Amino acid sequence: MASAYAISVPPQIAEPTNIHAPKAPSIKAFAEAIGQAAALPSNYNSLVDPRDKDEVDDSLAALIPVIDFSLLTSKDPEIHAKAVHDLGKACTEWGFFLIVNHGMSDNLMKDVIEATRNFFELPDEEKQEFSDTSAASPLRYGSSFNVQAESVHFWRDYLKAFTHPQFSIPNKPAGFRDVAAEYCHKGREITKELYRGMSESLGLEANAIADAFGFDTDFQFYIANLYPPCPQPELALGQPPHSDNTAITLLIENGIGGLQVYQRGKWVKVKPIPGSIMVNIGDQLELVTNGKYNGVLHRVTLNNNVTRVSLALAHGPSFDKFVCPIPEIVKDGKLEFKGMNYGEYFYNQQSTQLVGKSRLDLLRISS
Repeated sequence: MASAYAISVPPQIAEPTNIHAPKAPSIKAFAEAIGQAAALPSNYNSLVDPRDKDEVDDSLAALIPVIDFSLLTSKDPEIHAKAVHDLGKACTEWGFFLIVNHGMSDNLMKDVIEATRNFFELPDEEKQEFSDTSAASPLRYGSSFNVQAESVHFWRDYLKAFTHPQFSIPNKPAGFRDVAAEYCHKGREITKELYRGMSESLGLEANAIADAFGFDTDFQFYIANLYPPCPQPELALGQPPHSDNTAITLLIENGIGGLQVYQRGKWVKVKPIPGSIMVNIGDQLELVTNGKYNGVLHRVTLNNNVTRVSLALAHGPSFDKFVCPIPEIVKDGKLEFKGMNYGEYFYNQQSTQLVGKSRLDLLRISS
């Protein structure tokens, strides 16, 4: 039986008819070289037609759930229970929410975005030291998602680094490792509390999800993204519609906007509250909750005026964990997913094209 994703999401990725790859070491360098008046190269035309404005519903943006993290961690049983309920509802209905009063200082969030931007401002020859095409590399710099596997590319430069249990952030520019280490540590603390609230919202012991993922040795992934101005943003994407291969992703950005989530058959523009952290549910939470939590489809749109910088801090199981639905969730219902070793899942997804929920759909049990 076809997956719900295949039925509900309109196809968007085009096959290019005339390949003209940029002869530049990065999208940043290419965008600066061609300027805003140039035509988009055909192998970056990632939409079949210019984006249909009817597919984007601005009215739904106001309905994006907002979770007050301070209430979730409250010692008052009634306040905590209400926050847990709201968190569970957000995970079930949206698979995406904003958190406020999370304890991450504005200065830390600003500093880590600035340090990330400074990395992308390094000379190209310095950044190329971290160029690596292997998904197994704990530190790699590149463009698009996987240019070797793609016939059409995306308007994005990235830095991907494993940050737990090993910490692989580069030692340049100066100060980058230190501010990233502080940010990653705080991100793990927030994620652990979210896992606790999610477990409780499902009627489980508070540590159930953390235990299912092996939290002490779990995987943390630092994904820095740079989206330069694009000459024809209506024809291209920074990232295609996809779900994350991890469990929870914490996302911050430099205030430009561009993230859209798929909800109720429409794309919804995310307009984060200043100082908030965007959180999306990924494949591994959908898997362990047996589909009760929704791993959200999202994409990144572009503009032709300013550069967007975003930082995704993704958290997933230990690489050696066999991940499957938590038995207590399945005992009174139907098993929706097969299990899989997470390390294998991660490397498979990172080594292919980025398409919707295609990797998770392979584990879906057909009726």
